[in-house]
Amino acid sequence: MAHFMDVHRGMQGITAEQLRQAHQADLAIEREENVHFEKAWADPQSGTVYCLSEAPTAEAVRRIHERTGHKADEIHPVPLEV
Repeated sequence: MAHFMDVHRGMQGITAEQLRQAHQADLAIEREENVHFEKAWADPQSGTVYCLSEAPTAEAVRRIHERTGHKADEIHPVPLEV
């Protein structure tokens, strides 16, 4: 499976608890699309949230985020890592 980094915008003021809840919502249904959300980061000031996942396709990642109510603005494949 491949890794993907997705970007969510417009989440100014997000708190650590809100980020945790959003991540938990993804984890609760991730298996339905054979996705695993590994980590999430946020910048409350800019309102940008980043999520790293392992998934069969970007579309699988997109579907999970849409179902949990926080649609990704961008999803990027991450083909190289060290």
